[in-house]
Amino acid sequence: MQNEHTCTNGRQYLTQTAPPFDANGNCPIGAEERQAMVQALEQKFAEIMDILRIDRSDPNSADTPRRLARMWVEELFRGRYEPMPRCTLFPNRHKTSGIVMSRGIEVRSVCSHHWQPIIGECIIGYVPDRHIIGLSKLNRIVEWFSRRGQVQEELTEQIAQFLWERLRPRALGVILACRHYCMILRGVESDEEQAIMVTSAWRGELAEDPHWRDEFFRLAGLELPDHARIAAPRV
Repeated sequence: MQNEHTCTNGRQYLTQTAPPFDANGNCPIGAEERQAMVQALEQKFAEIMDILRIDRSDPNSADTPRRLARMWVEELFRGRYEPMPRCTLFPNRHKTSGIVMSRGIEVRSVCSHHWQPIIGECIIGYVPDRHIIGLSKLNRIVEWFSRRGQVQEELTEQIAQFLWERLRPRALGVILACRHYCMILRGVESDEEQAIMVTSAWRGELAEDPHWRDEFFRLAGLELPDHARIAAPRV
């Protein structure tokens, strides 16, 4: 729980908030505290630029500390500080029993290790039981989990578990295919095609029945390798 206090500046904010939490965790905070965080970060980014011997009087760099601070708090890491999105569920009145799938959901995240972009797409498919979910909510859930420091394997599982617990479908599958710019811009410096990582998470009948997974891959437009037809681990 956040301590109840009024922030007057970034330094006070840093000394009075709750302890740190995982990069891909969530702890909602109000606008006033986020503004204090931006102020504190602006000071630190200015220090970093000084260490790197970047002249902050250069007109191209004069406002960079402020821009960076706002970008990290209000955009790239906002999923850490915003409350979870509303998940509107509707009754499955007509007893839909096939896979309901949404493809092409954008993933825009940052890797926890090097703070470089992770850019890609997410596919979510589920077999309803008593409820179906509003289609736009899937995009918002993916965005909420993505806008944090992430590891793709954990991001995939976070999305799947969140939907599994709230939607309670008969089956659920989540696939992410993303480019990792920590491999493109640094390290091995792979080209963009070689830097694609694919991860999956399965729940319910999609974890148990290879025929359901065949149908999932067919609807997703993905080629299913033979070794993927063996039963997935049960969750």
